[in-house]
Amino acid sequence: MNFLSNFVTFQNLHEVRRLCHWGPVIALSVISICSTMAILDSIIWYWPLDTTGGSINFIMLLNWTVLILYNYFNAMFVGPGYIPLGWKPENQLEAQYLQYCRVCQGYKAPRSHHCRKCNRCVMKMDHHCPWINNCCGHLNHAYFTSFLLLAPMGCSHAAIIFIMTMYTQLYERISFGWSTVKIDMSAVRQFQPLMPFSVPAFAATLFALGLALGTTIAVGMLFAIQMKVILRNKTSIESWIEEKAKDRIQHYQTGEDFIFPYDLGTRWLNFKQVFTWTGSPKGDGLVWLVHPKCHQHTLTIEQLKQKADKRVRSVQYQAVEDYNGACCPLSKGLQTFFRTPCTEEPRIPLIKGDTILATRGTKWWMYGDKVLNEEHNIVGDRVRGWFPRRCVEKCHYDTAASDSTSDKKVN
Repeated sequence: MNFLSNFVTFQNLHEVRRLCHWGPVIALSVISICSTMAILDSIIWYWPLDTTGGSINFIMLLNWTVLILYNYFNAMFVGPGYIPLGWKPENQLEAQYLQYCRVCQGYKAPRSHHCRKCNRCVMKMDHHCPWINNCCGHLNHAYFTSFLLLAPMGCSHAAIIFIMTMYTQLYERISFGWSTVKIDMSAVRQFQPLMPFSVPAFAATLFALGLALGTTIAVGMLFAIQMKVILRNKTSIESWIEEKAKDRIQHYQTGEDFIFPYDLGTRWLNFKQVFTWTGSPKGDGLVWLVHPKCHQHTLTIEQLKQKADKRVRSVQYQAVEDYNGACCPLSKGLQTFFRTPCTEEPRIPLIKGDTILATRGTKWWMYGDKVLNEEHNIVGDRVRGWFPRRCVEKCHYDTAASDSTSDKKVN
């Protein structure tokens, strides 16, 4: 009982709750359906106990399932690593180059960002992934990327099993006009399986085939995106910061030469920062290897410049209609309903008379920060998200220059 009480702590139970989310439920359901159907169909198509090929096929199938689940659960439960609450740099002079997080009551270390879902500052945050119901960051980046590689490979193997099972079971029963298609299946027909391939089995196999092919394409594309940023020693957020840096330099014609500080020069060196033989990434998540022409705070200084530029180029709007914060509000028009932003970023409810500082937008939606009263500002509250464009009107400024500068950013 003592061992059980030490193992089942509040923190462990809190982590297990990550499974109670639509993302893990769907992901694990797809893995379970594809794995179960592949095992059953492999028994029907290629009995593993009679031939060497059947045994290898069955062992590989089980191996995919184990590796996929191992990396999936590690990505979920190991987590990205969080900046300690109230963290401050050892050298107090470096604080001027860092952003302060009012929620965590501490400074954001280089490459860290505050996640609204996790409500913590995440080390080397790449993104918050709904499929693992956790952030992808410093500690679990390798596990997450390995999962993205193994899932398409396992689903491709399963898809081959599904196709061959349907072919071998239906070829002799139904004439498809495939007179020219001949596959020698004598080796795998030595054993007649006990499980019949009935109509429900065919429907289940066809459904699993669709899931396997869809997963292979979708997750394979995500793997390509992740490897692209890893080989440059970036995260998805840092790629966006770099693009905004180029936009800021071009907009103001400052003549700066922005160098991304964490690119070590070769893809192999960048690759080894994430993937190691021990499974743990290099670094402590606070201090990083940087380009010879840069220093630890090159990127954080750029972020502060972009934050100041964002305040300058934001546009003030005032709510003229109430909005309840619905994701797809039908009452605000069909275009607003169908053109809702495809993102997990929040929507903010509005009451007529609210003031919002908009920073970006589309033709039908806008994104910005709601201007709060002094009491909320002291506490550190911040309300930002998307809202329908038709619910607000632009506030009038004294100078036309401020209007034109803001319109370039938002409209």
